[in-house]
Amino acid sequence: MTDTEWAVVLPLLPVPGWLRGRGGQPEAYCHRQMLDAIRYLVDNGVKWRAMPADFPPWDRVYAFFRRWRDHGLVQEFHDRLRTKVRMRAGRDAEPTAAVIDSQSVKADAVVGADSRGFDGGKSINGRKRHVVVDTLGLLLGVMVTAADTGDRKAAEVLLRQVADAHHRLALIWADGGYTGSLVEYCLAALALVLAIVKRSDDQKGFVVLPKRWIVERLFAHLMRSRRLARDFERRTTSAEAMVYWSMIQLMARRLARPHPQRG
Repeated sequence: MTDTEWAVVLPLLPVPGWLRGRGGQPEAYCHRQMLDAIRYLVDNGVKWRAMPADFPPWDRVYAFFRRWRDHGLVQEFHDRLRTKVRMRAGRDAEPTAAVIDSQSVKADAVVGADSRGFDGGKSINGRKRHVVVDTLGLLLGVMVTAADTGDRKAAEVLLRQVADAHHRLALIWADGGYTGSLVEYCLAALALVLAIVKRSDDQKGFVVLPKRWIVERLFAHLMRSRRLARDFERRTTSAEAMVYWSMIQLMARRLARPHPQRG
């Protein structure tokens, strides 16, 4: 990352336990080196063992990734960056509206049968990414399941997690795959209004639908990362962490750009 990006993300990094007086030994490698290594892996899709020699040893980088994944630090770091991006755009730190959708991707051979399935609608054997984004297209929550998992079933779990983390959230836009009992569930159990954005029967060909294009833009960004063009992760938690790392890279670049002058 550039010096400007590092200056932006440094104050937002989670503080290690040994700096908080909770014990443990100081880390052997700079966080900037570790972040660069993981961003390189996500962007270029290399194997862990194929990490270039310019970075710390691959097993140390993976240990860093695994520790942040298991302790929720990658999501904590991501959420701090998202708050920064929202406030810079003149928005409140917490969103009041969001969009939900899913994306099926092919799975590599290392993905076990217990976490993969066949999506008949997309003819894809692999996994499905269920995401919730705010109106700026920034990630609020992600859940990776087998591709044969229904959108409504996964949405019940994901929306509950997102609603617990974002108490001001009141409105969710979704496509026709989220109709049915999920609408009543969201209103009764989560106090969320689930608005279905449907395509008109009179429309022909490709049409940009209101609000739904926001989440499609996020999917397009994810597919530009070679590590995310196909699911290579043995664990779904690792697959979710990779999505967060891709968004961390995007937001760090956005915050490093000069702020446009208003007025």
